Amino acid sequence: MSEKYNVLIAEDDKDIVEILTLYLGNEGYNVLSAYDGMEAYRIAESNKIDFAILDIMMPEMNGYELTKKLRERYNMPILILSAKNADSDKILGLNLGADDYISKPFNPLEVVARVNSGLRRFYKLNPSQNESTVLKVGELELDTEAIVLKKKGESITLTATEFKILQLLMKNPGRVFTKVQLYEKINGEYFENDDNTMMVHMSKLRDKIEDDSKNPKYIKTIRGLGYKMEKL
Repeated sequence: MSEKYNVLIAEDDKDIVEILTLYLGNEGYNVLSAYDGMEAYRIAESNKIDFAILDIMMPEMNGYELTKKLRERYNMPILILSAKNADSDKILGLNLGADDYISKPFNPLEVVARVNSGLRRFYKLNPSQNESTVLKVGELELDTEAIVLKKKGESITLTATEFKILQLLMKNPGRVFTKVQLYEKINGEYFENDDNTMMVHMSKLRDKIEDDSKNPKYIKTIRGLGYKMEKL
């Protein structure tokens, strides 16, 4: 990639760090590595991190705690890499603010693909000069340049993936997107284990923007098809 992005790897298995550093380095990324959660957080405090890959089971501070702590201050895409592959573990990670989740054992090429697509979608979604940088639907205002969402003037914190989903839906009010279409447009590639991931992201997004997430007025589920943003 033409721009040198900083990718943080927090993983206590040195073999995994080594292989991911090799693969990501070959893609032109600058890799910063940490072997425990506290070290990873210190690196994030002193460096601009564009993408974070976090293991769950780490000493000092586990990946869940690290995700939550990073989300309090930073908005970079976060990919969780874990031997825990139960749906409950995945949902917990996504609920805490992660954007993506891959179970071990993994194919390093898939990790690279997800880093590539995550960075491309999040950092290169620059609006054209003739396009308004503020999208408005009802009481929602999304500034796509400043990456800020406001509802009734109050700021709402979004994860990288939540921002991308909302931007796509608000740009196309009334259009129905399937889960696969959303994932492909946001992350570039769709993998078989991504189906529930999109549902979790959508649930968290509704919790943030809807007055009543059980009876949403903005993001509607079209049964058997997908989701759409209502024209308000």
